[in-house]
Amino acid sequence: MDQLLAIRVFARVVEAGAFTRAADSLDMPLATVSKLVRSLEQHLGVKLLQRTTRRVTITSEGAAYYERSSRVLKEIEDIDSSFASAHQRPRGRLRIDIGSATASCVLIPALPDFIALYPDIRVDLGVSDRRVDLIGENVDCVVRGGSAEELSLIARPLGRASWVTCATPEYLKQHGRPTHPDQLKSAHRIVSYVSPRTGRVMPMRFQKGSERIEIGGVQGMGINESNAHVAAALAGLGVIQTFSFAAKDAIARGELVAVLSAWQPDPYPFFLVYPPDRHMSHRLRVFIEWATHRFAHKFDRAT
Repeated sequence: MDQLLAIRVFARVVEAGAFTRAADSLDMPLATVSKLVRSLEQHLGVKLLQRTTRRVTITSEGAAYYERSSRVLKEIEDIDSSFASAHQRPRGRLRIDIGSATASCVLIPALPDFIALYPDIRVDLGVSDRRVDLIGENVDCVVRGGSAEELSLIARPLGRASWVTCATPEYLKQHGRPTHPDQLKSAHRIVSYVSPRTGRVMPMRFQKGSERIEIGGVQGMGINESNAHVAAALAGLGVIQTFSFAAKDAIARGELVAVLSAWQPDPYPFFLVYPPDRHMSHRLRVFIEWATHRFAHKFDRAT
């Protein structure tokens, strides 16, 4: 048995909460993962994990072993990284998760610059509007909007995105151009953005001076993916409120028209989020430095 490999596999099963997810994240056959954990248990003479057809539960001995062995793994990785980063270019797989519109409009157009700087880094991009489990899904970092409420995570500010309320010229010709947010409640169809995490309709928010107005789900439709949300507006299905960077090209082409521009809600903050107790690989460090600089400029141009 390769004990160090077995310990690493055991730690990944604990973090992922399932043998299948651990095998996928390690790019290893499920049978190999199971065999290594069983070999480690036989070597130690204790049961580390309780297996059922539905889930994996760590035993008290397994929890104690994971706590001590994970510190050793991190120290080994730190030693390896200190030598590798001093003598080698950053390399290996970097797993990033990001929202759909932010990926399409902000990150992906800028990625050729990052790849040119660091050609030995393989970027695996997970694109969706759902919230991911960084530890369980073995993701290095996520680009996330909103408040940095998870105290167990490190959140580096990337910038703030302004909002735009818009619809197609044809839609506005048929329904009229609103001059006050209250007109959206009765005379217009609203295409709402629905949170894929909670299923709740995200309200439209408007602010002009000290006056604040919030409009929840009204007549129209709801969509839980940001690129499809903009596509619905382009199809003439109604009025949307989205990030300026997601709609600015369509507005520049005349496919969408901004309305209620005097009613601007507060800009939306974006963060680069990663776990504090995860070994900071050389490839993750250079991506954080690059993204912190590049995204701030991208958001500045979009606002």
